[in-house]
Amino acid sequence: MRFGIYAEMQTAPGKSHSDMTWEILHQIEHADQVGFDVYSVIDHHFFQKFSISANPLALFCAAAQRTERIRFRVALITLPLENPMRLAGQVAEADILTRGRLECGLGRGHAWLFGPSNVPLEESRPRYDEAVEILISAWTTDKMSYAGRFYKVQDLTVVPKPRQKPHPPLFTGGTSDITYQMAGQRGWGILVPPLLPWGVLEKPLEIYKKACADHGHQPNIVYIRPVYLDEDEKQIRKEVEGALHNFLAFNASPVESLQGEAMKAELRAKGYGFYASGALESLAKLTYEEFVGQEIGFIGTPEKVIRQIRNLQAKGGIGELAIVSNFGGLEHWKSIKTQQLFAERVMPAFRGDAAVSQVGA
Repeated sequence: MRFGIYAEMQTAPGKSHSDMTWEILHQIEHADQVGFDVYSVIDHHFFQKFSISANPLALFCAAAQRTERIRFRVALITLPLENPMRLAGQVAEADILTRGRLECGLGRGHAWLFGPSNVPLEESRPRYDEAVEILISAWTTDKMSYAGRFYKVQDLTVVPKPRQKPHPPLFTGGTSDITYQMAGQRGWGILVPPLLPWGVLEKPLEIYKKACADHGHQPNIVYIRPVYLDEDEKQIRKEVEGALHNFLAFNASPVESLQGEAMKAELRAKGYGFYASGALESLAKLTYEEFVGQEIGFIGTPEKVIRQIRNLQAKGGIGELAIVSNFGGLEHWKSIKTQQLFAERVMPAFRGDAAVSQVGA
């Protein structure tokens, strides 16, 4: 099992965007020093509480100059909103500047991103499908041609080419069965949404694992969970309860832009029924006890979290646990504390590593 970190760069009103960006950069440096395998950052726009991560490729190019071994993953590029011919070159250049440490997540994107981007929601799936074909062709051929509904090119040369061959490892994520089926067929990794309980995920993950088996691929599930560690459960609650409530509320905050029965009917009709289900709003109402008890986050002593991860391993197919160490506007020092404790006390239980040395931020 690999261990990674996933960040949304949630930013409370009044928080400096510059401070948040540099805090994440320092947290990536620290993650590299203490032995995490990969750092994932969302690609998102328009909604500050949810995320200010508008250009994770640029962030990773900066982080690569300050780190030695950690890999970087965009989780996920909102593909229907991008020009895939231009994106192919941008991803390739980032792969070069990160010295081949880039991993690329390709998603349809959150429903609330399409209105501000002036892209019709019903075009999400067909634009995504065309863009995937274009990206792979652009990365793997000297000249490419494509004739689709949205994109038409003839004898186009896309440069540069990525350092990794044939291209950086690919991932996707989401909530629809179609997405999990497609990922398994293609042999892509799948990123599990960070707030859904295992019971909701079990069916789509079985679809993914069966599709992998049917097409000769090994499943690679990236299981994302908020994590906070301390030796004292009461101290944990004191330090983290407010940030956990913010994490839930900030994740649900963009849903306010998708209200009204007509909008909800449109979401259901166009493959975005999750956003009309009320699930995010319900999660935002969870108490601290419910959040911890339902294991929506792994919150507790290192020994407790080790047991939770062993239970997760037993479900099969989990290639990586990506912890969310910066959630809901959590203070920088608390994120570093959890990264350090996780590397020192939890990771060695699964790797047989020697104790990790203390590293400051």
